[in-house]
Amino acid sequence: MKTLLALFLLTAGAACAQSTFPGIKVIMTPEEFARAGLSALTPDQLGVIDAAIIRHYAHTVAKAVNEQAATISQQAVAEEKKSSWLSHFGISELSREPDWKTTTGLKAHCTGWVGGNSFSLDNGQVWEGLDPITVELANKDIEIQPRPMGAFALVVDGKNTTLRVHRVK
Repeated sequence: MKTLLALFLLTAGAACAQSTFPGIKVIMTPEEFARAGLSALTPDQLGVIDAAIIRHYAHTVAKAVNEQAATISQQAVAEEKKSSWLSHFGISELSREPDWKTTTGLKAHCTGWVGGNSFSLDNGQVWEGLDPITVELANKDIEIQPRPMGAFALVVDGKNTTLRVHRVK
């Protein structure tokens, strides 16, 4: 829709720009006209010069409009590619997120429980289980692995616990 509106405005601008040319005699001062030697030309010869100026101007405007329309069209296509059909429903585009299968997990040492279902790591981060954590984590090396849709899973002693966790701090 934006592309169509932009093309309409550019076309309308070009149409307005192609208004009647008043003639070389009108746009030059009498001194410039005489100094250029144009006062010696016949009205027909002046008309040929005016027509050449009009053609050149129309060609230049049309070329500029086409170039700008192409640029706007390319930008619209690029923006359309950036947004998926999901974005029309307020859902973020999943394809822009890094692939969770190729993202490395976080390996750290658990320093202890913070309270409830939360635990702290030696790097200062605090994580919390979305499900009750039934495994003892204190003073153990753990890994937090990425999962689809921005989720994370807890791995203890190299074994996947299938416990979902999220970062609190």
